[in-house]
Amino acid sequence: MASHRRPKQPSRTRVTVLTTAAAAAVALSSQAAHAAPSEKPSKDEVKAKVDKLYEQAEQATEKYNGAKEKQEKLQEEISTIQDNVARGQEELNDLRDGLGTMASAQYRTGGIDPSVQLFLSSDPDDYLDKASTLDQLSSQQVEALRKIQEKQRELAQDRAEASEKLKDLASTRTELGKKKKEVQSKLAAAQKLLNSLTAKEKAALAAEQERATRSSERDALSGSSSAASGRAAAAYAAAQSKLGSPYVYGATGPSSFDCSGLTSWAYAQAGVAIPRTSEAQSGYGTRITSVNDLQVGDLVFFFNDLHHVGLYAGNGQIIHAPRTGTVVRYESMNTIGGPFMWGVRV
Repeated sequence: MASHRRPKQPSRTRVTVLTTAAAAAVALSSQAAHAAPSEKPSKDEVKAKVDKLYEQAEQATEKYNGAKEKQEKLQEEISTIQDNVARGQEELNDLRDGLGTMASAQYRTGGIDPSVQLFLSSDPDDYLDKASTLDQLSSQQVEALRKIQEKQRELAQDRAEASEKLKDLASTRTELGKKKKEVQSKLAAAQKLLNSLTAKEKAALAAEQERATRSSERDALSGSSSAASGRAAAAYAAAQSKLGSPYVYGATGPSSFDCSGLTSWAYAQAGVAIPRTSEAQSGYGTRITSVNDLQVGDLVFFFNDLHHVGLYAGNGQIIHAPRTGTVVRYESMNTIGGPFMWGVRV
């Protein structure tokens, strides 16, 4: 006779787990069904992200410029010190030769003085510390020994200074390399975002920028409350002559520029040597805190860390080298992307 056993019922725990899993699956399916498909960032969103990356790249660029300037200065100082050491060593050798000549003459006229023998076989510093021997030397010999001692001390100081500057130079070169990599990283990220745009979107962005540039140029050329004069006029004219030149980080002209590279080059054409970086330039001259008091050719600084600089062009416009992918151009101070901090009249 067939068995009529009741099928085994699932445990309460098993039922609970299965029910929970089923509910979760239904919920996820429902969410997936109603979720909007992932959307590609809009042209304006991409532009905002790219602008931020360019701002960060420019910050790193100014740090890079500062490290590069320091490196060049250290190299010049080290070269000068090394030249001084070489000349000092020649002078020291001449002094020693002169003392040796005196000793030879003394020997020929009656035997070399024991004190001079002592000098020729030991360190002059140690010798001069033995005051009792000074009475046995002629005044000429004493003077020669003092000069030798002084020259040796100078050489020791120069060599120590050169050693410290060489350490500083190595550290600066490391910092320079880090900042260069940082700039390149930001620029690569920005380019990747730009590459995600369609040709139509890229053309639209370019057209928007072109319209803004033309508008700024008209405003600048339509007149200003205060015209440029003297060195400022010459610097401003030099900057105008470079309109359309490409932005290249670390460049100081004459065919490409970064922001502080343009301003330092422009003033150099006016016969004025101003510092290389925007931060250093911000303290070089008379500070102008109100936009209304700016004159054409004044330096103008933006962002809290002063990492951007341009030349005032009048009517609230500037000439500047904005960022990678752009050229030297006119632009409204209101569209720089950071607050106006102050101006400087060189």
